[in-house]
Amino acid sequence: MTDAAVNKIKALIKQGENQFLEFKEQKVHPDSIAKEMAAFANTQGGTILIGVTDQAEICGVDDSKNWEEWVANISRQNIIPAIQADCLIVEIDDKKIVIIDIPKGSDKPYQTNKNLYHIRIGSTSRVASQAELMRMFQHAGMFHYDLTGVENTSLKHLNMTSVSSYFQRYEIDIDDEKDVSSLLINTDVLTDQKKVTVAGLLLFGTYPQKFLKNASISYAHFAGTGLNDELIDRQVIEGPLAFQIDTALSVVKHNIMEASTIEKAKRVVKSKRYPDKVFRELLVNACVHRNYSIHGSRIRILQFDDRIEFISPGRLPNTVTIEKLKSGVSYAVNPVIVKFMENLRYIDKLGRGIPMVCHETRRLGFEPVFQEAGEEFQAILPLQ
Repeated sequence: MTDAAVNKIKALIKQGENQFLEFKEQKVHPDSIAKEMAAFANTQGGTILIGVTDQAEICGVDDSKNWEEWVANISRQNIIPAIQADCLIVEIDDKKIVIIDIPKGSDKPYQTNKNLYHIRIGSTSRVASQAELMRMFQHAGMFHYDLTGVENTSLKHLNMTSVSSYFQRYEIDIDDEKDVSSLLINTDVLTDQKKVTVAGLLLFGTYPQKFLKNASISYAHFAGTGLNDELIDRQVIEGPLAFQIDTALSVVKHNIMEASTIEKAKRVVKSKRYPDKVFRELLVNACVHRNYSIHGSRIRILQFDDRIEFISPGRLPNTVTIEKLKSGVSYAVNPVIVKFMENLRYIDKLGRGIPMVCHETRRLGFEPVFQEAGEEFQAILPLQ
């Protein structure tokens, strides 16, 4: 091993345990390693160093076992489904260290053979809460929150004018309450118990936010490039999804200020301007694909002098990466919402939206930024 590689590992150890790094001593039990592996795989991946104390001191391991085979057996037999972990043994200061690299899992959620689901929070691994576990199953496509019935709701919480208008597009007339209930159950707007689903409220609710407190859009426009700069405009946009999208688009367009000068009695626009379809696409994506099981935060649109950020609660599903997204890979965290919004002509499900955003942004000489931060997905458009 080169001196540079050794110094890199020493620097890693010096950082101490964190969200992506765990230390273990030689006598560690296989169940403890399985717990850390599952936690890293269920979160963002990470590294386990065996032969390092909690105080970041290198104690090393001996040759009493075949460490690579031992790690491979744990990753296959102690974790469900099995994970692919890379194992490397290195020597530092005449002491051997086992380095186990665990990638972010593509088959979440992972559980140990003790039937426990762990996640990584800071420098510790703990059992996932019910809400966290639900989000992991949702990311895996094994559970769809938009199909969930909302407690204390019924047919009276739907805007029947909107419902009737939607189904008239397909020449379906609603004559009586029995027919309405049957139709809405079959289309996942109501559950079998006649509760309104999350999707039903967001699409046709008279006031969805009565039950889904933060299922809305928060807009803020700052006079500068940071959150501490003067606030020019701030709005919270509520109502059904179509109303939220249309209203938010109008707000963004109104606040995009065009730098201009007067030349020969004519106003000449100097700033580069995105077409409306770019803003609309990012708003639709935020509303349609956000994780509505995360109750504590809204969709946020933050506009600064140099950029505009679209921030949506929830991460990308397991199999979707940023690069796949840019290439046109589509996904449906909320399949019922996607189905209705497609029928309402807000999306086409062909995956052309994000590639279009990239094309239009590059045409203006910019590069869009798509990233995950914590439990949020961010799309950032440069403005200058």
